[in-house]
Amino acid sequence: MSLANAQAAIATGERAKGGCDYDVDDMDVTEIQLLQRLAVALGIGLLIGAERGWAERGIAEGGRIAGIRTFGLFALLGAVWTLISGTHAIAHAIVIGLGFVGLAVLLTAAHWLRTEETRSLGVTTEAAALLTFALGAIAMQGHLGVSASVAVVTTILLGLKPTLHAWLTRLEPDEVHAALKLLLISVVVLPVLPDRGFGPWQAFNPYEIGWMVVLVAGISFVGYVAIKVAGLRAGVILAAVAGGLVASTAVTLHLSRMARREPGMHRALAAAILTAASTVFPRIAVIGTLIEPALGARMAPPLALMAACGYGLALWQWKSSPVSVAADGSMLQNPFDLKTALQFGALLALIVLCARALKAWFGARGLYLLSAISGLGDVDAITLSVSRLVSQGMDPSVGAKAILITAMVNTLVKAGIAIHIGGRAIAWRVGGGVLAILAAGIVGLGLTDLSKD
Repeated sequence: MSLANAQAAIATGERAKGGCDYDVDDMDVTEIQLLQRLAVALGIGLLIGAERGWAERGIAEGGRIAGIRTFGLFALLGAVWTLISGTHAIAHAIVIGLGFVGLAVLLTAAHWLRTEETRSLGVTTEAAALLTFALGAIAMQGHLGVSASVAVVTTILLGLKPTLHAWLTRLEPDEVHAALKLLLISVVVLPVLPDRGFGPWQAFNPYEIGWMVVLVAGISFVGYVAIKVAGLRAGVILAAVAGGLVASTAVTLHLSRMARREPGMHRALAAAILTAASTVFPRIAVIGTLIEPALGARMAPPLALMAACGYGLALWQWKSSPVSVAADGSMLQNPFDLKTALQFGALLALIVLCARALKAWFGARGLYLLSAISGLGDVDAITLSVSRLVSQGMDPSVGAKAILITAMVNTLVKAGIAIHIGGRAIAWRVGGGVLAILAAGIVGLGLTDLSKD
C-alpha cells in the first residue's frame, strides 16, 4: 500500500470513528471545526451587538429592535441556516436566500412598529442585523478571516457616526462638487481615452496623461479634505502636513507671511514650513512607485533621509517654540476643479514632450537640466514624466537623479520664499534646515549608488 493510500485509509477510519462529520461548502468538516465556525459567528454577532447596544443605551428595555444578545442570535442563525442548507449549489443558495428574506420581513415589521411609535426613520440597526446574518453564514462556510474583518470594519463604521456626520458638516458644496468632478473624470472620462502614443516620439498618450492627472489631483484633494475634516484647530503643523500633499509652495508662502506679521511665532512657523517642504518627499515617492516600482525603490533611500531630516528639524524647532499656532481659513484653497485639471494636463503633456526630446538629443544631461528648470515651479509634472520614461525602459538611476534634482531645486525655492518674505526671524532656521535636508539627500543618493554597484 502506498503512503498516500495509507494516509487516506487512516483519515477515513478516523472520520468513521468520530461519527461527527458534516459537509459544508463542499468540504468535509469535523465537529471541532464546526464549533470553531459557530464561535466566530457568535463573536461577530456579539461584537456588532455590543456597539448597537451601547449606541442605543438610552432606550428603555424592550424599546430596541435588537441588542447584544439578539445580534448574537442573528449571527448564529446565519451560521446554522447555512449548515442545514445542504451542499447542492442551487438548493444551498435558495435556502440561505429564504432565510435572509425571512429575517428582512421580520425586521421590516419591527421597524414599522417602532416608526409608528417614535417617528424615527433610521434603518441602521436593521441593516446591521441583516449584515450580521450574512457574516454568520460566511463564517460557517469557512471564510473566518473575511467575516471577522468585515465585522470589525462594520463595528467601526457604526461607532463613527458622530465623527462622520461632523466631517460632512465641514465640507462646503464646492468641495463636494469637486469630489464629484474628480470621480467623473476617473470613472467616466478616463476609460474612454485612447491608450496609445501620438506625435513626436509617440510622447502624447491621452490615457496615461489623464491617469496621471487623476493621480495627482486625488492626492492633493485627499490632503485638502484632511485639513477640512481635522479642523483648523488641529494646529498649523498638522495643517502643514496635509498642505504638503496639496500645494507645499502655497503653504510656505502663507506661513512666511504669518511669520512677518507675528515675529514671536517664528520658531513654530519655521517648523511648519519645514514640515510642509518635507511632506513633498513621501508624496514624490508614492507617485513614482505607483507608476514604476523600480524607480520608487531607487528613490526611497535619499527621499527617506530627506524627509526624516526635515521632520526631525521641524520637531526640534516646534518643541522649542513657546507658542502653539493655529491655522487659519486662508491657508489653502480647493486644489481641484476642471480648469486646474486641464491646465495641469497641458503642462504635463508639455513636460513629457520636453523630457523625451531632451533625453533623445542630449541624453541624461538634458533631462537633468529640464528637471532643474521644472523644480522652480512644480515637482509633480516632472516626477510623472520621468516615471513614465523609466517604465518605458530608461535607467532607473537616471530617473531617480532627475527627480531628486527637481525635489532639491523646489526645496531651495521654498527656502528662498521663506527667507525673502518671512525675514530674519525665520531665515536661518528655514535656510539651515533646507541645507541639512539637501545634504541628507546627497548622502542618501550616494549610498544608493554604492549599494547598486
